[in-house]
Amino acid sequence: MRNHSSFLNVFLVVLLWCLFTAAQPSSIEAAPAAIARHTPADGPFQVYLPLVSFTLPKWQPQTPPLSTPWTAEVSPTHVLPEYPRPQLVRSRWLNLNGEWQFEAAVEGETPPVGQNLGKAILVPFPIESALSGIMRHHDRMWYRRTFTIPSEWTGEHVLLNFGAVDWEATVYVNGQLVGSHRGGYDAFSLDITDQLNGGLNELIVNVYDPTNAANPPLGKQRLNGTGIWYTPASGIWQTVWLEPVPAAHITGLKLTPDLDQQAVQLLVSGEGLGAYTIEASVWHSSTLVASATGSVSSPMTISIPAPHLWSPDDPFLYDVQVDLKLGSTVVDHISSYFGMRKIGLERIDQYMRLLLNNQFVFQIGVLNQGYWPDGIYTAPTDEALRFDLEQAKALGYNLVRLHMKVEPARWYYWADKLGLMVWQDMPAMRDGHTPSEEDRVQFEVELKEMIDERSNSPAIVMWVLFNESWGQYDTTRLTSLIKSWDPSRLVDSASGWRDEGIGDVVDRHIYVEPAAPQPEANRASVLGEFGGLGLKIVGHTWGIVGYAYEWHTNGASLQDRYVSFIPHLQDLMHNSGLSAAVYTQLVDVEGERTGWLTYDRVVTKIDATALRAAHQNLIADSAQAAISGIPH
Repeated sequence: MRNHSSFLNVFLVVLLWCLFTAAQPSSIEAAPAAIARHTPADGPFQVYLPLVSFTLPKWQPQTPPLSTPWTAEVSPTHVLPEYPRPQLVRSRWLNLNGEWQFEAAVEGETPPVGQNLGKAILVPFPIESALSGIMRHHDRMWYRRTFTIPSEWTGEHVLLNFGAVDWEATVYVNGQLVGSHRGGYDAFSLDITDQLNGGLNELIVNVYDPTNAANPPLGKQRLNGTGIWYTPASGIWQTVWLEPVPAAHITGLKLTPDLDQQAVQLLVSGEGLGAYTIEASVWHSSTLVASATGSVSSPMTISIPAPHLWSPDDPFLYDVQVDLKLGSTVVDHISSYFGMRKIGLERIDQYMRLLLNNQFVFQIGVLNQGYWPDGIYTAPTDEALRFDLEQAKALGYNLVRLHMKVEPARWYYWADKLGLMVWQDMPAMRDGHTPSEEDRVQFEVELKEMIDERSNSPAIVMWVLFNESWGQYDTTRLTSLIKSWDPSRLVDSASGWRDEGIGDVVDRHIYVEPAAPQPEANRASVLGEFGGLGLKIVGHTWGIVGYAYEWHTNGASLQDRYVSFIPHLQDLMHNSGLSAAVYTQLVDVEGERTGWLTYDRVVTKIDATALRAAHQNLIADSAQAAISGIPH
């Protein structure tokens, strides 16, 4: 009798499990609460029987210290729905942003296969952000959700793509390890075809992010950030998505404009492409501009007759369509774009100058750090992401220095479309710490990934290797390495402080009033940071002690002080060889009150029209310079 009763109990529990699983939606969580988390000592992954309670956690946003105009637009059904990779576009994809399950982890834990986690998180907001629903730091964590593959993808390979996870991610599908990745700023893809089943699939991601408890590239993230150091951004912080591909498919494009030859060079990389060919076409709206045929992994040169150039005044972009073909059959198709522009360095009279399209254009820029009070590293919406660049443009800047962060691909798309040159920093390792050999190897891996992933953006004109000596090492070797990876752009080897006489520019940080470092025979003079004027706007500040280099009590005083710098910059340009200057900064960040806009993006502290007029005058003045024999 006891055996019969025991069998009946097991039968009923299993029946409940089956009914519960079948009733779940395909987009979020399906598994019931688990009896317990097991450790590696428990052996292989186990399927746990359900508890009586099937209540699942629901996402609730936390209250940020400041809300932005876009905070309330975010919901589990509206989380960054835009295609995340504008320069490698496929038409079919499945966005996995939204509500996932979450739980803090400990080192050595076995993946919680078939188990509910204790909290809900909104992906892709870092866990320290209010929009994530967690709003606290953990150095180890679990993410979990389920998904189903669209029936029309049957027979194809399926790629699982992550825009970025900070810092180390280990990924499991249906209890099977499919891959891992280190690097908090670069994308990665995993082919999960062999791990899929015919129905509901379980995705689990384990993340480890030591922040400054170790020494990965981390920019300005600090566990106890204050002053110039900020809140960490741990975990999944960019879009996660699925896409179907054939077994043989394109994995990357490299588009390099050659203005002097009136051509663009295209290099296509891919998987399993031995006998395949590439057909590429370049378009302006619906007009075919040029086309070419070639092979995979061999550069193709596509002539662009009378090219329409990209510049901040006219950010013209060509569309590109790329077909992977086997005989006459199109196997894979990619859409992309590029801009025809040239970056150079040339002597004008006695000074080395930065050139855009064979002309000296003074680069007047603003520092942008890419932080948000509601999303930390992740802008709440694509409109918000675009907004910062639109404000830089409205203020009359032609340059943004992206400081100590690599943004999502759509940020560069908007810089390309709006017309802003970009100096791209490599996020630094810890300051005041000598990197180990292991640290250096990882830094160089992430440096290479940053350059490879962002090299198609016409907006990026210079790579910034080190800032103020933070984690600086082997500067000469790394500068040469960057030049070998990307000879089409300039390199700022050391912005501020420890200059070792290499790279394309001499870069100093001088606060508050601008000054010019002495240009050299083969290097231009640039001012990588200046300004830092502060104004606190009551009701629009992060609730910690404020920081600025020089305080002002009202917008008129702040504006007058800054505008007085512009004639000084003109004098430095003409008489001291200065080619570029970057003001600190576009937006207040946490305790820093040095932005033109408040941290919540609600208040502009000055009259944008006045700054724009001053900047336009400065840029126009630089056009007075000419290089003999180079067209204007």
